[in-house]
Amino acid sequence: MSSAEPAAMQIRRATEADLPAIVRMMADDKLGQLREQATDPLPPAYYRAFAAIDADSNQELMVGEIAGVIVATLQLTVIPYLAYCGGIRAQVESVRVASALRGQGLGQQLLQWSIARARERGCHMLQLTTNATRAEAHRFYTRLGFVPSHVGMKLDLTAKEKHDQP
Repeated sequence: MSSAEPAAMQIRRATEADLPAIVRMMADDKLGQLREQATDPLPPAYYRAFAAIDADSNQELMVGEIAGVIVATLQLTVIPYLAYCGGIRAQVESVRVASALRGQGLGQQLLQWSIARARERGCHMLQLTTNATRAEAHRFYTRLGFVPSHVGMKLDLTAKEKHDQP
């Protein structure tokens, strides 16, 4: 299969049974190896998070599958807010494609789905963050029309001693 001919991938809402495959993809890179636990069985926290996501109408955890095999995932969050005259934006998180299938257009299919879905939900903007060290991801998102217009900042709330000073 060449990169000019993307694989036929079905995109659907994730089920609890998909969690092991999703977590394996999230753990399949240098950064993911530091924060994910792709063990068998999975830690219960993944199931609690899935239940919360699945119960929230503003959350969509999606998977892409080919011939019944999970090969991609992302989470789309719809965020109503006061700015932009009570606008709605969407946030994409945890975009992953199985490492053996990268470069075949699957990530593009998944992001195109998220763009269409955000428009369908009435969003005026689709945003995402990507780790500053992921240069290939930056090029990928730029090719899809994303613009690095803002500086994202994060506060690690597990590092209590750094941030809880009077």
